[in-house]
Amino acid sequence: MVNLTIDGQNISVDPGTTILKAARSLSIDIPTLCNFKDFTPDGNCRMCLVEVVGARRLETSCSTPVAEGMVVNTNTQEVRKARRFVLKMLMSDHTFDCLTCYKYGCCEFVEFNANCIDYDAKKEFGTEMVMKKPIDTSNPFYDYDPNKCVLCNRCIKVCEHLQCSHILAQCDRGYETTINPVFDISRGKSECVSCGNCVAVCPTGALAPKKFKPFAYTKTVQTICPYCGVGCTLNLKVLDNKITDIYSTEGNVNDNLLCVKGRFAYDFVSSPDRLTTPLIRKNGVLEEATWEEAMTLITDKLTEAKKEGPQAVAGLSSARCTNEDNYVFQKFIRTVGETNNVDHCARLCHASTVAGLAKSFGSGAMTNSIDEVDIMDVIFVIGSNTTETHPIIGAKIKQRQQKGAALIVAEPRRIELAKYADVFLQIKPGTNVAVLNGIMRAILDEGTEAIDFCKARTEGYEEFIEFMDTITVEGCAEICGVDPEDIRKAAHLYATKDKGGIFYSMGVTQHKTGTDGVMSVGNLAMLTGKIGREGCGVNPLRGQNNVQGACDMGALPGDLPGYQKIANPEVLEKFEKAWGLKLPTNAGKTLTEIIDGVGDGTIKFLYVMGENPVVSDPNTNHVKEALGKGEFIVVQDIFLTETTEFADVVLPAFVFAEKDGTFTNTERRIQLLRKAVEAPGVAKADWDIIGLIAKKMGYKGFDFTSDEEIMEEIASVTPSYTGVSHERLRNGDRIQWPCLSKDSEGAKFLHKGVFTRGKGWFAIADYIPPQDQADEEYPLILMTGRILQQYHTRTMTKRTPGIEQIAGDSYVEINPVTANAYGIDQGDFINVTSPRGSVSVKARLNEGIMEANLFMPFHYGANGGANYLTGGELDPIAKIPPFKVVKVNISK
Repeated sequence: MVNLTIDGQNISVDPGTTILKAARSLSIDIPTLCNFKDFTPDGNCRMCLVEVVGARRLETSCSTPVAEGMVVNTNTQEVRKARRFVLKMLMSDHTFDCLTCYKYGCCEFVEFNANCIDYDAKKEFGTEMVMKKPIDTSNPFYDYDPNKCVLCNRCIKVCEHLQCSHILAQCDRGYETTINPVFDISRGKSECVSCGNCVAVCPTGALAPKKFKPFAYTKTVQTICPYCGVGCTLNLKVLDNKITDIYSTEGNVNDNLLCVKGRFAYDFVSSPDRLTTPLIRKNGVLEEATWEEAMTLITDKLTEAKKEGPQAVAGLSSARCTNEDNYVFQKFIRTVGETNNVDHCARLCHASTVAGLAKSFGSGAMTNSIDEVDIMDVIFVIGSNTTETHPIIGAKIKQRQQKGAALIVAEPRRIELAKYADVFLQIKPGTNVAVLNGIMRAILDEGTEAIDFCKARTEGYEEFIEFMDTITVEGCAEICGVDPEDIRKAAHLYATKDKGGIFYSMGVTQHKTGTDGVMSVGNLAMLTGKIGREGCGVNPLRGQNNVQGACDMGALPGDLPGYQKIANPEVLEKFEKAWGLKLPTNAGKTLTEIIDGVGDGTIKFLYVMGENPVVSDPNTNHVKEALGKGEFIVVQDIFLTETTEFADVVLPAFVFAEKDGTFTNTERRIQLLRKAVEAPGVAKADWDIIGLIAKKMGYKGFDFTSDEEIMEEIASVTPSYTGVSHERLRNGDRIQWPCLSKDSEGAKFLHKGVFTRGKGWFAIADYIPPQDQADEEYPLILMTGRILQQYHTRTMTKRTPGIEQIAGDSYVEINPVTANAYGIDQGDFINVTSPRGSVSVKARLNEGIMEANLFMPFHYGANGGANYLTGGELDPIAKIPPFKVVKVNISK
């Protein structure tokens, strides 16, 4: 410890502590504008000047480390004089249009001046400079006004150290200094991802959202982001029942960071296109109706369909709805609908994760926590464009890489993370199993496997080794199209580092062999002993905001809440007792099987809550044809969608900001939503709508009066949620399941000491080529996926003008060499055709995609929908469709 004296008070602090930090620990206030988090200080604002006895000059306390025996004075006459001079300089060229400024009422510079009032500084310094620098309005979401900028560099620091985009720098000198993207180009033409994190940390309003009103809020409500599975905390500013701004705070999953969707894409909440009343199709047209009319029609049709048996009714639940909504929905389908035909979009994204990790470990969920990224020595990303699909986790991975962690990336496209990777394996689409086997073969060859762990904590190890003896690194490298030495380098990095995590997403799961890919990931973690420990693990990144929770709640055909199996008689007896009803025992249909059932007439009544299968499901033409034959379809949503075109009844529901409840994020963390605004028209909460239908049909067990009541019932029947309650979440408890008691915060990481299934299981997963292979008729391979700006089927994001300006139209990425061979230039419209359909989209040339490969985002419906092209054989275990390898042809 270092001993020093500050303003006559003695203190001992750690070596390297700055004077500013030491003074603050004594509650001594030193004014500062530029000091930000614990980043390397640069003393830009100069307001934190202090006197160090014996020093030749005043020192900036934010950048000066303490020394043994140091004596510091923070409030002498000389110090005050110097601060007064600095403050005058800061004020001399600042534009004080406070009443029209974004930061009106919360401006740190104004607050700073108020706190420094006794310095008697005025807006005068020699000849006053009236700044008239041009305002940069080129970004679709925010503007930069250099006339309000105090050059504190906070935006540069957040961009460099937290978002890790390295976009900004100080340009020019003296009074002409501004902060702009490097080479002084505009923000709109830079590689800025519009996360808005610079806007959040700006103290003065120099950075401001395009759409703002000064001090335009009367309340602030904390809730959870409705987009990806990260589960960021949002603070919604509300005025006149409208969200006017969004920001975040420290101490949450996202550590104050947000992405472009989380910060700016909230226009959908108050969109004039919102559904406000029930609609009933009459003579082919959806017409407004009352709730009573809609309920009567639904109950009559459901009663009629049930007479055909348990296979005549089906329901699609939603990963965009709360845990409480999903719990009530699956309970409704099983009790009132008398069937296990219930599923949701997890079938299209991570069904193979649930199946594969359950087989390998006994639990199909992310094993570790997001904040453990910061202690990992090596990070392996495979099948995940993390910075676009899970931006905050992507940022945390980049942060850790900047601090020295090794990074391995295996992807068919040269994604952003590839720029930072120690090893980038640009594998052919559909070869995940081969590259993972190659890495494990290289580990065994090098002798860096965790033999003691494997023998003590796993089973099937000997058989696995026998299988691996048939594998060679060179053979796997040839399948994947990569250098075998790169596989060996990746294997060495992953196996020899102490703490290492694997992060994967739908690039691994959305294949005919998706379950094999997931189990291969599990094999790699067990082989190196990187499971059941902090800073390690297998971490599937769930796509939607509550896809983990929807699975947890039993919105799956074979599972009741908490993954309790329908096939287990003891489980059935338990739920029959809890719900007071006999439960069905039929083998429930999966999502794709439900669509087929509607098409062949087996399913007479389909209830869709918050899903848009016409756009999200594979083989769009087949989905449209099937739904077009549907006898009776109910769609419950917030907007008219491509799926409501086939609905007989449409019911208006709440969005995230209009309800309470919980989401469970990708790391198993249960988080509380809070109502911020009132819903339009006569829209209702999803669980309330379902309960009204059940009660109209005479069923008990749906008399819920709040989301909190529903969670109490969830906790009573779901072991992993036993200790979860809204009260605990309101009180700030951070809970990750399994939470087995009211005084537990659950498990930060799983499988410590023992796997959920007892011993981990080594699966034998050999490489099986994808069904679709390039041939003479279809010589190219298409991959599909998500992009940063859009979410799922664009129901919500397309309501934000900035999003549509950047990413309003579908496109296909193509390597310039391939494009040249077909006579295609940037921006040309091209036809992309597969055995299942054809679309017309613009071409985008991208050297980061391999020759003869294409990529399309799946978000778009109508003519640009990638899923017109997808389809094929399902994963035999998880029944997940293949989206990542589609044979196609193109023409101009």
